Amino acid sequence: MPQELLYWQALNRAMDIEMAADESVFTLGEDVGLYGGSYRVTEGLYAKYGEWRVRDTPISENSFTGLGVGAALVGLRPVVEIMTINFMLLALDSIINGAAKIPFMSGGQFKMPLVVRVPGGVAHQLGAQHAQRLEHTVMNVPGLRIAVPSTPQDAYWQLRQAIVSDEPIVLLEHELLYFSKGPVDLLADPPPMHRAAIRREGRDVTIVSYSRHALLSQEAASELAKEGIEAEVIDLRSLKPIDWDTCARSLDNTHRLLVVEEDCRYAGAGAEIASTLGERCFYSLDAPVSRLAGLDIPTPFNGNLEAASIPRVADIVQAVRALCRPSKDARAA
Repeated sequence: MPQELLYWQALNRAMDIEMAADESVFTLGEDVGLYGGSYRVTEGLYAKYGEWRVRDTPISENSFTGLGVGAALVGLRPVVEIMTINFMLLALDSIINGAAKIPFMSGGQFKMPLVVRVPGGVAHQLGAQHAQRLEHTVMNVPGLRIAVPSTPQDAYWQLRQAIVSDEPIVLLEHELLYFSKGPVDLLADPPPMHRAAIRREGRDVTIVSYSRHALLSQEAASELAKEGIEAEVIDLRSLKPIDWDTCARSLDNTHRLLVVEEDCRYAGAGAEIASTLGERCFYSLDAPVSRLAGLDIPTPFNGNLEAASIPRVADIVQAVRALCRPSKDARAA
């Protein structure tokens, strides 16, 4: 029977199960031990598994991420928690030059069972240096896999799948999702880790999104349905690899595509999604691919400006209206 869990509780349960099943699994990062993690994901694990397997680290992201890379090389299964994606910038050498490349450079002799968990996204007035979305940075790195769970169920499934994988996986967790609640079936068989999910079926337009904005897209689709526009919402669940087949099948039916993301529009994940689907599904499209993204500015601290810097439900609704009901002038042109 599914149980209602908060997003952080689903991650915590996944960690607990995998640590109990395999002594090679351990976690490390700032405040993951006695404090229980900045977002409570490691709560209770220190008392249960001890300081050897739940390791508090100094404020030195590249060092403790590098420690995780080394541990993975000798057969352990580290789960590195970086307190916020903004601090991941300091760990990129270990992630990009170490975790992503060692399996390839060793001709497959070395596996890399490393998980890097990073909270990120625009939360509540954290300022420009603590409100970044860096998926575009890690998407461009061959050798990494990237999961973006938007629901507690996916958080539970995808963290467990990441821990048992022999490849380096970055788990991008949105900070505003940690206290969202949803049903979690601990015994259900998970779909493949990188398969997209159709969250809502529709006939008029396909909305492709991920993480928190996949949820906002569903809210927008409900509003659009009141106007007679039926939007199909696809939650990618993964940014590397991307499940292009699910997206393409949807466009065969709807013939219109809106890509929604929180990250900045310029050279972001949405650019890759729009480009690839525009090429692959060109003859299925009745209109150019449309994109809705965050503004290309550092995130403002002011609450109203911060909210206006990223797409909101009303913005998604407006973008779909423009795509499905172009003005007479636009049609004439």
